[in-house]
Order: sequence, then structure tokens, then C-alpha cells
Amino acid sequence: MFEIILTVVVVIYFIQAVLITIGVRKRFPKLSEENLPASTVIVAARNEEENILECLESLEKLNYPEGKLDIIVVDDYSTDNTNKIIKEFISGKPLFKLIQPEKDFGETKGKARAIANGIEFAKGEIILTTDADCTVNPDWAKTIASYYTKDVAVVCGFTNQKWKTLFEGIQDTDFIYLLTVAAGTINWKKPMSAMGNNMSYLKSAYTEIGGYENIPFSVTEDFKILMAIKNLNKYKIIYPLDKNSLVTSKPCKDVKTLYRQKKRWAVGGLGSNLDGFVTISTAFVTSLMILISPFFYSANVLYLVLLKVFADLFMLRNVYTELGLKFSLKNFIWFEFYITFYFVFIAINVLLNRKVFWKGRKY
Repeated sequence: MFEIILTVVVVIYFIQAVLITIGVRKRFPKLSEENLPASTVIVAARNEEENILECLESLEKLNYPEGKLDIIVVDDYSTDNTNKIIKEFISGKPLFKLIQPEKDFGETKGKARAIANGIEFAKGEIILTTDADCTVNPDWAKTIASYYTKDVAVVCGFTNQKWKTLFEGIQDTDFIYLLTVAAGTINWKKPMSAMGNNMSYLKSAYTEIGGYENIPFSVTEDFKILMAIKNLNKYKIIYPLDKNSLVTSKPCKDVKTLYRQKKRWAVGGLGSNLDGFVTISTAFVTSLMILISPFFYSANVLYLVLLKVFADLFMLRNVYTELGLKFSLKNFIWFEFYITFYFVFIAINVLLNRKVFWKGRKY
């Protein structure tokens, strides 16, 4: 009986992997550089003294038509030197504007409140968001903006992670895995997730949904924006696989921080629609079955586990190649152990306790 159930689950997982791979490879039309819309980059920063300077330096190097780009940095009441570093860097640079989130928007808290305040000052037709611990490709903004052809309201991009150690490399593989699933499902018109460190949307669409003020609070504010715009049922949401739109983030330094990140995402993901729930449930059940498979070991069980591993390899290898990133087989192998464990562990943990700690705040 165990083999039959595992067979069904792995086959469904494999089919999903194939469909996701087809979705992620979809190509989209682009605007010429002279037709790019005005855009605003918003970065929310809280206690990022170790990261913010590198982020700002990369944003300063953005290639964009003159007069069509502005950058708003929101210092979310940092208690370290973040504010001082920002002020010193942007002094005499009209491209940048520094604000603090003074206005309330309904139940909005934390990062969502910071971004909402930033949008109040945005001059662009397109809102692009990234995080203070990220660096962007010089062509990031213009590449993302170029995909805003007729009826497109949301464009997302891929994010990788800097890595040197195995712990960091596993996180990089995990990021690419999760974003591959996000891209594949979005391009099949079944959005289930997005990551705010490389996301963009029409300011007019944001206004149309009522902004953050009209959205119930969530620890994953990017996901709420994505789904609210989707529910308008009038715009296209796309996720191009384009190396020029790549953003690079920094991995979590320790297991405790990584655990809190994963739990925050999982709690936010509880608001997924049916499509997202089915995809997540398939991954969870597959991981759970693989965890207990040693108690039902047979050659057939081993082949099924290897089929699941091959499905992940099939998805990821192509994406790494398209993004021009180094693929590490060692990182991938350890990632397979890691993801199998954490899918089950985090799911059970969220069922027992949904409290989230992030950036020194409790939600």
C-alpha cells in the first residue's frame, strides 16, 4: 500500500515539475528602451547597517532613460546606523529620496507600512521593490519595466543568493527552487507566490485595489499585493526568466534566522488559493512520504525517490543555465535532504504556532 501511495504522489509531483518547467520557459514581448515608462524603486530598510551601502551602490549604477527613474529608501525606524549611512550616501544625489513611514494604512504594519509610505512619494508608473540586503543587476530596472506591454500589471524577477559555504549554497538552491515554482505557476496564470525583493507592479493597479490600506495585514505583503491584483481579473501577471532582471540577496547567517524566514513565508502562504494549496500540499506529502520511506524500503521505493530528485534537477538545472548562474551538484544533493526535512518540519510547526518574529518585531 505504501508503494502505491508513494507512486501516485511522486507521479503527480513529476507532472507538476514538467508543467512548471514549461511555464518558466515562456517568453514575453518587450518594449523598446525609448518607450519605457517612468519607474520608481522602493527599498524598505530596518537595521541594515551591514547591507544597505552595497544595495545603494548597486542602485546608483542602474541604467535607465534619464529623468524616468527615482529611488525611494524608507528607513523603517532603524535602531542602528542604517539611517546615517543612507543620508551620507544619498547626499547630493537627486535620484534618491529618504523617508520614514509616518502614515498609517489600516492594519498595515512593518515592511508593508514602509512600502506603502514609499509609494505615496513615487513618481513612476511602475513600482519596483527590492530589499536592503540585495544588489541589483545594472539593467534590472529597465529589463523589468520593458515587460510592461499592454495589460501587464505585475512583473516578477528571479533572485539568487551569494554563497561560499555549503549552508549558503543550500539556501541559494532553495531560493531558485521556490522562485522556479512561483514563475512556472504564474506563467500558467495560476499565481501562488512572489518575492518582494524582486517584484514590480503598476502604480495604477495598486491604487485600483485600494493599496495596502485595503488589504488585510500579512507577514508576506508581496503575496497579498500579487493576489489582490490577480483578483481584479483584468491584468496579466508574468514572471520572465531573464538574467538581466536578476537580483542577488544575502543568505541567512544561522539556522535560527533561516527558520524564522521559512516560518514567516509559510504563515503568509496560508492565504494561498486552491491552486497554490494543491501545489504546496503535493510537495508536503511527497516530502513526508520520503521521510518515512526507510521504514518501507524496497527497490521500487528507491526508484520513486530518485524520480522525485530527478524532477527537481530537471527544473533547476535549466533555470541556473538561463540565469547564467553556477550550478553546484553538491549543493543540490544536500538541498534535497534539507527541503524534504524542512517542508515537513515547518508545516507541522505552523499548525502548532503561527507567531512570527522578524526584524526585531513579533507578529
